[in-house]
Amino acid sequence: MLGEGPMHPAIAFVGEQAGDQEDLQGRPFVSTTGQPFGHALDEVDIDRRRAYITNAVRRLKFVQRGKRRLHQSPMVGEIKHYRRWLEKEVEFVHLKLVVALGASAVQALEGKAVTITRGRTPRKFIGLDEHSVQVTVHPSYLLRLPSDEDRERAYKAFLLDLKRIRALAH
Repeated sequence: MLGEGPMHPAIAFVGEQAGDQEDLQGRPFVSTTGQPFGHALDEVDIDRRRAYITNAVRRLKFVQRGKRRLHQSPMVGEIKHYRRWLEKEVEFVHLKLVVALGASAVQALEGKAVTITRGRTPRKFIGLDEHSVQVTVHPSYLLRLPSDEDRERAYKAFLLDLKRIRALAH
C-alpha cells in the first residue's frame, strides 16, 4: 500500500503500519486511529487533502482470532524490509517536511530506535539528508492511554507538535 496525497506537499505524515481497515481499503488512517488524527489536523488548520500520508510498514501484521484480525507491532526486520520503499517514496513524491508518527516510523526513517519523547525535535535522518523530519506520537497512542486526563494531556501535546509542524511548513 502506497501513501496518498499530492506530489510536492508541504507536509508528509509517516505512520507506523496499516491497521485492519487501512489494509483492507488500501488507504492510510481511515479507521479508529484516523479519527483523532483527522480531528487534530482540523484543529490546527492542516488540510489533510494537501498533505501526503503514508506508512513505514506497508501491510498489516496481525493474528487471526475468529473473524477479527488483531494488530501486532512490526519487528525490526519488517521495518528494515520496508525502509527502502519508504526512502523511494520520499524521493518520488518530493517530500521536504516529513513527520514520523510513532516509534516504527522513526525507526524506519532513522534506521535505529529513537524514543519519541527525545525525538520531538527537528532531525536529519540517514538517507533523508535534504529533508526535515519531525517526530511525534502515533495517534493510536492517544487512544490507548488509561484515563481521560492522560488522553487529554497527550492530545494537547500532540496539537502543540502539529502547530509547530504547520509553522515549519509555511
